[in-house]
Amino acid sequence: MRPRHRPAPLGEFELLVLLATLSLGDQAYPVSVAREIEARTGRKASRTTVLITLERMEDKDLVSSRYGEPTPERGGRPKRFFRVKPRGVQATRDSLERIETLTSGLEFVLKSR
Repeated sequence: MRPRHRPAPLGEFELLVLLATLSLGDQAYPVSVAREIEARTGRKASRTTVLITLERMEDKDLVSSRYGEPTPERGGRPKRFFRVKPRGVQATRDSLERIETLTSGLEFVLKSR
């Protein structure tokens, strides 16, 4: 078992979900996260895939969730909102640092079209 202080490395989709959740702040729920990912990356993300990913990350203590008020447009069901916890922020930083380290010195290749 991994020490609690260091989250496991994130997969690509987990990183996208965490970044979108951070970007949305208090308005992060599965549908809004999926829309944010698609708007910013062009990658389609279903509500179900985002929800499963968020629940898995909640089990890893990277995010937490809460239910909002029931809404008539959702048939009286509440939205489930997510927020990134400090461990999730650290996991995001770690992933971005790995990417930055690996791409350092490759700008001439990666930026050329």
